[in-house]
Amino acid sequence: MQLAFTKMHGLGNDFIVFEAPPEGALTPEVLRQLADRHTGIGFDQALMLEQPQRDGTVVYYRIFNADGDEVEQCGNGARCIARFINARRGHGPGTLVMDSPGGLIRARVREDGLVSVAMGIPSFAPPSLPFDASGEASVYPLSVGDGVVEIGAVSIGNPHAVIRVPSVTEAPVDRLGPAIENHVRFPKRTNVGFMEVVAPDHIRLRVHERGAGETLACGTGACGAVAVGRRHGLLGEEVRVDLPGGQLIVQWKGPGEPIWLTGPAETSFEGKVTI
Repeated sequence: MQLAFTKMHGLGNDFIVFEAPPEGALTPEVLRQLADRHTGIGFDQALMLEQPQRDGTVVYYRIFNADGDEVEQCGNGARCIARFINARRGHGPGTLVMDSPGGLIRARVREDGLVSVAMGIPSFAPPSLPFDASGEASVYPLSVGDGVVEIGAVSIGNPHAVIRVPSVTEAPVDRLGPAIENHVRFPKRTNVGFMEVVAPDHIRLRVHERGAGETLACGTGACGAVAVGRRHGLLGEEVRVDLPGGQLIVQWKGPGEPIWLTGPAETSFEGKVTI
């Protein structure tokens, strides 16, 4: 069968967006083939659109990583879907509510072309990630190989481990990213952020994404890093996040409040592929 798709990206974190095909057509093996950047389309995540399941929402979407596994949430993906849905409906700047396995997402397509999404309320409770810990703490020691690293752990609808580093340029992303992603204390694996604090309103960040490896940008990773940085008293309410692919803005007033992610969402091309 032919699958029509739209290729989109948020700061180089790239996706295919498509309507849900007949059940059983999109297997993990097919997704892995499509994700291959040499023999397929190439993407970090696939974003599948389904009919709304709740009143007041415009779409229900599901997210699949490049390795074929389904995940709960994707910040840059949510911004791309909001842009896609708004354009398809022929609407200009405005707000819309979307639904996902990670919960409801409120989005704003802004007059300046950027897209903001409310990613829900960050949760530091270990079961919400899930993360194996005896209780909630700001910092957890984690045994990795022959050493121990200190992480912050937070759920932004999906799990994040955040490590503070003196320099993202020198951060051991290739070594520690996969080791922490697949650590036994994260039974569903985790995304891993390497955060360099420049100032209370500015961080640099690299993210090893679960099932995709290091990406040019990660929206929930940016939110997770800011949430952990705020909890440690290092960051203010609005933070510029510099990633390899560009800049995102994260705003969080604090506990009990939703965290907002703002940045660009661009269409690269449209196509069809046989699956």
